Amino acid sequence: MLKSGDLLTRILATGTFDILHPGHVYFLSRARALGDELYVIVARDSNVTHKPKPIVPEEQRLEMVSALGTVDRAILGSENDMFEPLKKIKPDIIALGYDQRFDSEALEQELKKRGLPAKVVRISFSRECPLCSTGAIIKEVLKRYV
Repeated sequence: MLKSGDLLTRILATGTFDILHPGHVYFLSRARALGDELYVIVARDSNVTHKPKPIVPEEQRLEMVSALGTVDRAILGSENDMFEPLKKIKPDIIALGYDQRFDSEALEQELKKRGLPAKVVRISFSRECPLCSTGAIIKEVLKRYV
């Protein structure tokens, strides 16, 4: 138990979190285990360019992530600068998912340049289950209903 005056380790996780599934829950619980507080930045619809646009609108995705017991606070990302919210959050550790397209070392270097000396940790593997990815869920829905 933390005593008054103890420093908290603040963890930051980010993602799209479209069609929330057990893989997301696993990632966030592993991220939460790295520290005392878990902040989550939910990607804005307009910033998702590396995969198909989310099915679930950003406000609903934010609501779902915020409702998870492992998450202390969730916010929408910046539409202009992905580092902008980090200045307010001041994370000690940034947790990346095993499939997120960031180079950990390059990200740490950029954070340092911006005066944000957070450590970057990659969560090594997602939970294995038949529907532990948004893509797998979409494929199953199409198989059953189209």
